[in-house]
Amino acid sequence: MFLDVLIRRNPAFIEAAMELHQAGRIPANAYVLDLDAVERNARLFQHEAQRHGLKTFAMTKQVGRHSGFCQAVMRGGIDRAVAVDMACALACDRAGLKTGHLGHLVQIPRHEAAYAGTKLQPDYWTVFSDTKAGEAASAARSASREQNLLARIQTEGDTFYRGHEGGFAAEDIVAIAERLDDMEGARFAGITTFPALLFDLEARKVKQTPNLATLGRAADALAKAGRTGIEINAPGTTSSAVVAALAASGATQCEPGNGLHGTTPLHAVEDLPEDPAVLYLSEVSHHHGGKSYCFGGGLYIDPVFPDYQVRAIVGPEPTSDRSALRDVEIPDYSAIDYYAMIDATGPRPPEPGDTVIFGFRGQAFVTRALVVGLSGVASGNPAVTTIENGFGDQVSWPGAFRP
Repeated sequence: MFLDVLIRRNPAFIEAAMELHQAGRIPANAYVLDLDAVERNARLFQHEAQRHGLKTFAMTKQVGRHSGFCQAVMRGGIDRAVAVDMACALACDRAGLKTGHLGHLVQIPRHEAAYAGTKLQPDYWTVFSDTKAGEAASAARSASREQNLLARIQTEGDTFYRGHEGGFAAEDIVAIAERLDDMEGARFAGITTFPALLFDLEARKVKQTPNLATLGRAADALAKAGRTGIEINAPGTTSSAVVAALAASGATQCEPGNGLHGTTPLHAVEDLPEDPAVLYLSEVSHHHGGKSYCFGGGLYIDPVFPDYQVRAIVGPEPTSDRSALRDVEIPDYSAIDYYAMIDATGPRPPEPGDTVIFGFRGQAFVTRALVVGLSGVASGNPAVTTIENGFGDQVSWPGAFRP
């Protein structure tokens, strides 16, 4: 889905990745990042967010919490992360990107709260219940600090992905704020939900969910109760194109993830300011039954779009030419993605060792793919920075750094 925009707007990135793979410096089954483009994207996003008075927390899970990604985001002016879970927070912190927001989407396990409160010391910590609020407060108290808590709220008619449900009753927000304020070591700081924005496929636009109106009603209730300076965290499908609308709705915080590498759903149908900065790279393994099989492991296609014909650039030499495009069959989601099957018709079928380039809106942290950073694409001197796993740990890879 995102290969077209990669070809049009960042062909040098495709060619650099292919060249480095053919030189043995990028392994098959790897998400590859154009760190120069990430830095540019972060800078333009942060400029837009500051123009509208919004705090920015970068989401890194989609690209495997890669340390180079974190550092590129920081060079672009964003110095805080939103961590989807503790593993995400630890990886970002290790890379130097401090924890701006913790506990949303995934709450912090009980015996990990102490470390979060004393070592990570997040600016904001989302809680779904009094029990979780108490654990956060206790952790902060142990570090002689006061923790800003965001209450995740919900009401009937709000939109949640299955398995994401949870939170306080929005109608009780004033009483909830008072209870959180009464906890030693914590203070009520604001409210959050997810998703506040979603891509509408039929309209080909990003639209507000009912959750955003729920946040607005809760904020009004808090204001009538005399509370000021309430933080409103409203994540979901965040790119520079939606910042103004978020600010107009009352949001004070935004959390770009796919937006920082140019792969929100809106990027697939409109040319937005952010350049595409991630691709998935594989390699042809063998032939069978008129197909060329390429290695899998990271063939995660985010189901934000209905089924579509997956295509890939395939070849032995660096190219971004559309003549190198081939249809690809991806295994069903219920299967382990050991391989994908490439159309092998035509005068030159793909051969073992050929590079395969996909344009996925991926979620690298839920795959077994590696994540590779590239610097120097913009200057014409591309080089691998680090090869890391989905937890942001640097790994050694046979041949990847051979002289």
